[in-house]
Amino acid sequence: MNIILHITQKQQWEQAKLNGSYRGDTLDSEGFIHCSILEQVIKVANSFFYNQKGLVLLCIESNRVQPEIRYESVENEGTFPHIYGALNIDSVFQVVGFEPNEDGYFALPQEVISLSK
Repeated sequence: MNIILHITQKQQWEQAKLNGSYRGDTLDSEGFIHCSILEQVIKVANSFFYNQKGLVLLCIESNRVQPEIRYESVENEGTFPHIYGALNIDSVFQVVGFEPNEDGYFALPQEVISLSK
């Protein structure tokens, strides 16, 4: 299974389930939904979501994603998956609570680590 990960607010995900698809806050502004692979998600979390609470980590099976996924280079950061269109919620096979540690930084939840095995 090819897994990609996306960080979002729990409230946004709950609303997406009611709507039947997830748009992400960058789909309208940047034209795609930012995602990460397992090796990137902690750096992304600590860079862009430091000390934010109420987050979840969407575990997405890329083979089930209906819109186009492009793996695009980000300067000095590697190649990241971007979803071009609203994400069909049935491609999300697991949602993991994603809270920062006491110091505000994130660590990879055990449930997500086990996906890589």
